[in-house]
Amino acid sequence: MPRRHAGRAIIVLESPWELDDDDANRSSVLPFIEGVAKLAGDMDVLHANYYDETSMRIAMKCLAKSNYRNTIVYIAAHGDGDQAGEVELVKIFGIVEQHAETCNITGVLIGSCHGAQDLLDLEVGIEGGGLRWSAGYASSAYWLPGTLVDCAILARMSELPPAAYRSADRMIAALGDAISPFSRRAAIGKDGNGDEVSLADSLRFMVQPEGQGHRARDVSKAVFERHEDNQV
Repeated sequence: MPRRHAGRAIIVLESPWELDDDDANRSSVLPFIEGVAKLAGDMDVLHANYYDETSMRIAMKCLAKSNYRNTIVYIAAHGDGDQAGEVELVKIFGIVEQHAETCNITGVLIGSCHGAQDLLDLEVGIEGGGLRWSAGYASSAYWLPGTLVDCAILARMSELPPAAYRSADRMIAALGDAISPFSRRAAIGKDGNGDEVSLADSLRFMVQPEGQGHRARDVSKAVFERHEDNQV
C-alpha cells in the first residue's frame, strides 16, 4: 500500500499548560493547528508533548523523519524569556536546526510568553543555519488570542513557495498579511509590571533570506507597516 505524504507540515512541540488547578493536560493548541491543516488540505500535523530538554530531543527525533516542501516548528509552552517549557530558547533552536535539512524546516514560531523578550535569542536562533524566519512575543501572551494569532502566521507562512525564502520583502509581506485581521492596538498580554501590552509592541519577527551574505535581522517594524497598508 503506497504511503500518503503531504507537501507541508507543522511540527508542534507542546509542554503541558495547566491553565488552572483542574487542567490535567486538557488545554492544547493541537485542535487549532489541526484546523489550519484541514483548511490547507495538503498538510501534516506532527505533535508531541515535551517536559524537558531530553524529551524535546526525543520528540524531534521521532517527528522529523520526512522531507516536506515546507515545514514549520511551533513551540507551544509557558515561557519566561530565557526558556519555553523548561528548555532554554538557544537549545530549542539548536535542536530544531539539527533536523532542519531533513524536514526542510523554514521557520520557528515561539508561542510562549516573553519568547521574544530578548531579540538576540531569535537572531542567534536562525543565523548561520537553514532557518529563514522566527517570531515570538516580547510580553506575556493571553492564551486564546495568542493561539489565534499564531494560527494565522502558521497558515500564511506554510503557503510560501521555496523562492519566497530568498526574499526578505516576500517574507515580510506574508507575515504582515497574516496578522492583518488583528488590531495592532489590541492587548495581547502584559509586561513585567502587569501593564497590558499591544500586539504591535509585543509581536516580533526575525528573517534571514536564503543566500550568501544575508544576516538575520529584526523586521517587526516593516511587518506592521505592511499590516497597516492592509487596513480599510
